[in-house]
Amino acid sequence: MADLKLADVAKAYGAVEVLRNINLEIAAGELIVFVGPSGCGKSTLLRMIAGLEQITGGTLEIGGQVMNDVPPAQRGIAMVFQSYALYPHMTVRDNMSFSLQLAGKSKEEINRAVDEAARKLQLTDYLDRLPKALSGGQRQRVAIGRAIVRDPKVYLFDEPLSNLDAALRVATRIEIAQLKASMPGSTMIYVTHDQVEAMTLADRIVVLAGGGIAQVGAPLELYERPANTFVAQFIGSPAMNLFEAEISATGPETRLRLETGTEIAAAVPSPESLAGAKVQFGIRPEDLVIAENGAMPFIEFRTDIVEKLGDTTVLYSRDPSQNDGQMIAKQPGIVNAEPGSVLQMTASPQKIHVFHKGTSLLYL
Repeated sequence: MADLKLADVAKAYGAVEVLRNINLEIAAGELIVFVGPSGCGKSTLLRMIAGLEQITGGTLEIGGQVMNDVPPAQRGIAMVFQSYALYPHMTVRDNMSFSLQLAGKSKEEINRAVDEAARKLQLTDYLDRLPKALSGGQRQRVAIGRAIVRDPKVYLFDEPLSNLDAALRVATRIEIAQLKASMPGSTMIYVTHDQVEAMTLADRIVVLAGGGIAQVGAPLELYERPANTFVAQFIGSPAMNLFEAEISATGPETRLRLETGTEIAAAVPSPESLAGAKVQFGIRPEDLVIAENGAMPFIEFRTDIVEKLGDTTVLYSRDPSQNDGQMIAKQPGIVNAEPGSVLQMTASPQKIHVFHKGTSLLYL
């Protein structure tokens, strides 16, 4: 196992800057997940760590050694790609052992490593099969096993589940989580566009946006304390609702005046200098609830679409004040609402996030 350090890492293709000022320290044994929108540079960053892309600026260290000019084969990494890339004419055992054979390992060493990896990945019964006799999930496990047998310093996963159907993706995600639990000393970096994978697997999540790092933190930290509106809307499904407001009173609790003139409280401290400031406040769809038992509503929710999913009901309302023209409420269980119905909504002050016009939370 090894730790990694990226200091002021940058990547440019000619005059086009893709990544800049990437500063990140990854402890030995951590599972770090890179997430972000398409084109944000998460796979490029992973390939730079692997040595498949040249680093334009800054330094990369693995285990305390600068790796900028070290060939990929000498970095002590193993990479699992989006495509399984298995040799179709080789059995599972031969696919997993091929790199060890090239390295000149003894037959005993190879068999021991392959058998141990197969046991961890529940592939023991498939070692003599060809890839065409395996399901997609099993093939991806073979690709992971091929990485495990090399006993690398760092494992790199580049969207390994994106080619699987929904059911297989869930099953394989659980298997990867179990694999990490069985290998607590292994350092892993995982790239995905699926935030469920990120929230399930990560010790810490790195959110990339605009060529840099938007926020780094534990999954629930990003969910509960997003550093900016991008992270607030990227982490969580459906995305956070954002509204315009003005600060009418500051102190340990901030009072906000909505565009309708209604005032609400947010359990967010603010300095006196922000009195009268224009801000955005956010409420996650699952925190927007129907006002009952005397609770004071502050949003009139005119229902446009109702998704009755059994365990939850998702309500959509057209709202021109929203960036995408839509407000969403996610209610537990079954809600007796139909398109066209009007619901009075509220939210706990502890569930209201306040942002400096999309830059950062007031209390950070």
